[in-house]
Amino acid sequence: MPHISADIVEKTKRFVQEELKDAEGGHDWFHIERVYNNAMLISKGENIDALVVALGALLHDIADSKFHDGDETVGPRKARTFLFEHNADAAVIEHVVKIIENISFKGGNDAQKFRSIELDVVQDADRLDALGAIGIARTFNYGGFKNRALFDPSVAPNLKMTNAEYKASTAPTINHFYEKLLLLKDRMHTKTGKKIALERHNYMEQFLKQFYAEWEGKA
Repeated sequence: MPHISADIVEKTKRFVQEELKDAEGGHDWFHIERVYNNAMLISKGENIDALVVALGALLHDIADSKFHDGDETVGPRKARTFLFEHNADAAVIEHVVKIIENISFKGGNDAQKFRSIELDVVQDADRLDALGAIGIARTFNYGGFKNRALFDPSVAPNLKMTNAEYKASTAPTINHFYEKLLLLKDRMHTKTGKKIALERHNYMEQFLKQFYAEWEGKA
């Protein structure tokens, strides 16, 4: 694994902390920190460019389109400008931007336009934070942020959403488990990512069983 330039990584951490100081709780600095730590863990078993992975993880949600009227160009543009101003290598900048442009789920039905092992690592790291106990907490935090119902038995999950439909969805929070979270286990790329994802997936399935039992007055 190539050596990581500590200087640019530390500057990026400070930049992201400042940019996301008022972010929604599931997409704040602590989310970035967890994804960064996940990426560092996954990287131990992969032959990757460590600097690209570090910067990709730190900048992947620098301007999530959900909070910018669906505009997917804001994040890549902010990341490119920051890295250029800090004299990052041109090839590194382009790779990091490609990671940001291609990391999101987008309803799960859009073909990914770019592939690299570095993207695989960062994407797995990000998806792990959507699973397990933290994934559950983040999902309901965002549902509350958007004032969505917890659950409505009359509203079925939509598993065939386009990117536009996925972005515009106002479905109850429980539907998100079926429309995204429970699908992630089978979309992981790395050996480490797959192992951790399976454990967190199983935890979420247990949560859903308990949720429905309580909803129906059976527990």
